[in-house]
Amino acid sequence: MRATLLAAVVLAFVPCAMTAAEVQTGAGRVVVEPMATGLVEPWSLAFLPEGGFLVTERDGRLTRVDPAGERHAVAGVPVVFARGQGGLFDVLLPRDFPDRRELYLSFARPQDGGAGTALARARLDGDRLEDLAIVWQMPPGTTGGVHFGGRLAEGPEGAIYLTVGERGAFDPAQDLDALMGKVLRMDRDGRALPDNPFPDRADGTIWSYGHRNPQGLAFDAEGRLWESEHGAMGGDEINLIEPGGNYGWPVIAYGRHYSGERIGRSTAGEGVTQPAHYWDPSIAPSGHMVYSGRLWPEWAGDHFLGSLKFDYVARLDPENGWAEEVIRAAETGRVRDIREAPDGSIWFLSVDRGAVFRMRPQG
Repeated sequence: MRATLLAAVVLAFVPCAMTAAEVQTGAGRVVVEPMATGLVEPWSLAFLPEGGFLVTERDGRLTRVDPAGERHAVAGVPVVFARGQGGLFDVLLPRDFPDRRELYLSFARPQDGGAGTALARARLDGDRLEDLAIVWQMPPGTTGGVHFGGRLAEGPEGAIYLTVGERGAFDPAQDLDALMGKVLRMDRDGRALPDNPFPDRADGTIWSYGHRNPQGLAFDAEGRLWESEHGAMGGDEINLIEPGGNYGWPVIAYGRHYSGERIGRSTAGEGVTQPAHYWDPSIAPSGHMVYSGRLWPEWAGDHFLGSLKFDYVARLDPENGWAEEVIRAAETGRVRDIREAPDGSIWFLSVDRGAVFRMRPQG
């Protein structure tokens, strides 16, 4: 009953002044319609159980959009380092949010003249964050403004997963005493869990390593964790994450440095996990969702990602050799995040349009 009510509330949204468009896809024509506009570098969104949604903007704003489409600024957001690629990143509502009202925000936090990826927990009370606490942060932050990571996911077991980029420093991605270039796993208080694969290295939170700039993180219906990341000049990847896995950066990589020089030794190596899929040339994937099939049964289990570089939504079918369908329209400029709504519609954020869009079947 709750799922039915949630779906009804989400479908009740009134589109904004920007007009809807129709786009042809492999599953037929779909309608793409705006759900919020006038945003500046939107980064992530999350659906509220009472209807409406939250959306983050990179410069540090968190906005609640109610079921009528009205926007409300949420107060109490932590101070962010909004330079380079830094800023306010992901927003995660755990499964027990309807009861506890606790949410998580990842962001670049100013630290000692630089910045580091951090994770905050807070309670949403109306349009204000209360009891905000920094439960985890990079020790220490570094100078430079690239490759923060910042994607969040809640595991089937309730653990919090967080991606951290290697901050453009290359080698720390292979160093188990450093937290850069990793997928981390922690409890609700930001502490390492006892069954993590490297309990005696760094702070014990490392789940996988050898990542460059992870910008997507998602669980599928079978509880498997998928991660997507930016390569350099070529070599963007989708990885099936296994505990303790080494995903190669910068020892092996598909693609080259921006100078044209080869990266690492080759494209394969002993003890290094190959990507499930890679792109060359790069598409700059961002956001990652594995679709349930609720509204489009033929898309069940397919992966949806945004392209920041080529301005489209990518649909990939892992059962068909990762065949890719490009879904492109005027609305898909620099897609930063993509989510499945409770009713099965597909929502995405466009940086270029400063908007949240909903994709639903025609008719």
